[in-house]
Amino acid sequence: MGTFLVIIIETIGRVLTLAIIIDAVLSFILSPYHPVREAFGRILNPLYAPIRRVLPAMCGFDFSPLVLILLIQVVVSLLVSLVSLIR
Repeated sequence: MGTFLVIIIETIGRVLTLAIIIDAVLSFILSPYHPVREAFGRILNPLYAPIRRVLPAMCGFDFSPLVLILLIQVVVSLLVSLVSLIR
């Protein structure tokens, strides 16, 4: 059971990280009103919002995707360690 839970946690972390990277790349290519960008926005903007309140854009660059990826990696590591301790 513990190994299955670790796999699920790591998979969710990877999927979220991949979605953030795709969203960041698409922001340079597609219009903000493109349906694909809007779909990613509906998923990721609630995750970006708290970070953007604390860390506003600097010199036109939005660092919230990078911070969110780092936070996801930290949370995944903590959860995997916790599951390993419980197992």
